[in-house]
Amino acid sequence: MRRLFVSASAAALVCGLFASPSASAQQSLNMYLGGFVPHSLDARDSNDVLLANNDFLSTFNQANGIDMGQFHGFTFGGEYLVGLGRYFEAGLGLGFYQRTALTSYTDFVNEDGSEIAQDLKLRIVPFTATFKLLPFGTNHSVQPYVGAGVGAFYYRYSEEGQFIDFSTPTLDTFSERFVGSGTAAGPVVVGGVRAVTHFGVIGGELRYQHAVGDLPIDQGFSGGDGINPPKIDLGGWNYLFTIGFRF
Repeated sequence: MRRLFVSASAAALVCGLFASPSASAQQSLNMYLGGFVPHSLDARDSNDVLLANNDFLSTFNQANGIDMGQFHGFTFGGEYLVGLGRYFEAGLGLGFYQRTALTSYTDFVNEDGSEIAQDLKLRIVPFTATFKLLPFGTNHSVQPYVGAGVGAFYYRYSEEGQFIDFSTPTLDTFSERFVGSGTAAGPVVVGGVRAVTHFGVIGGELRYQHAVGDLPIDQGFSGGDGINPPKIDLGGWNYLFTIGFRF
């Protein structure tokens, strides 16, 4: 709740800036697409579900452990920007990412020799509020920028397939689907460069996000420490191509 309050407050601040007396401020609608690279295993939260799963699950292209490269995926979204004088601008953005990794137990198979397999699916929908500095101003055709802000990251993580019941002496298998979802808040840092043309604005952007979401304890997800619930780390890097239209 505290994280959501921080995110909502930041969004309200940006909206307030949009409504400031600078009615003639340059505005633009940007769209972006590119790739999202989640945190590697050694950089993830200590109670992260994927980090815990790595001890006994593996992706099919990696014999021991989860290959986080399987979660590298396509992302896209849009952002509304408004200029705040010559050197600053504020923005509100909305994006989407979803990726599924196919895994199986590293040391166990079914009686017929087939894999005991699962689908691990992660979805992130970030709503961001950012503030950017353009050190050379907006009256140049090439405009580098840096900025920071906050994001509210809606997430949905699921595990579906076959699982082993380690509480039974015979290690029985069962089919099930486990789902956890929610919203987590965290910081966003951006940097990029764009070129202004007669047809619009094109550019490239590097964006870092950091947030950690809670997973329900009663679903049986791996992770957690008995006091804190299992987590899903939502942090990582976005490598984006941007195109914008000014009005």
